[in-house]
Amino acid sequence: MNLLVDTHLVLWAAGAPDRLSAEAHSLLADDENNLYFSAASLWEITIKAGLGRDDFVVDPRLLRAGLLDNGWRELPITSEHVVSTGALPLIHKDPFDRLLIAQASSEGFLLLTSDKMVSRYTGPIRKVWCKPTRGFMPGIGVAWARQER
Repeated sequence: MNLLVDTHLVLWAAGAPDRLSAEAHSLLADDENNLYFSAASLWEITIKAGLGRDDFVVDPRLLRAGLLDNGWRELPITSEHVVSTGALPLIHKDPFDRLLIAQASSEGFLLLTSDKMVSRYTGPIRKVWCKPTRGFMPGIGVAWARQER
């Protein structure tokens, strides 16, 4: 199955895997699943890290390299993805989440999320439980970037 993993789950898988539920761990570890991260997630991380958000303390280049080194695939943003956001109901106004929903729908991927607003959309979306955060997300270290999946 092709899984498009949302931004926070990507960050937690890379830097705080103890936050993920057993279900999320299982889906991410299953060799039958192809793991995708969106260019939109790296864009979001870059913007929010630049704004000093403490839940986005990560070097986006290192994160991207680590994901690719560990067998994840990058999903680029296409004009089809962008225009597909216009057909989505206004349940959630976050442009990055809306783009991820449109990408999953356009590509026939399952969007894996822990966001209850995102999970309110119909379509290929699966909500997984994660432990609550208190704001700080540890940075992604070089050691993670070199782990084998």
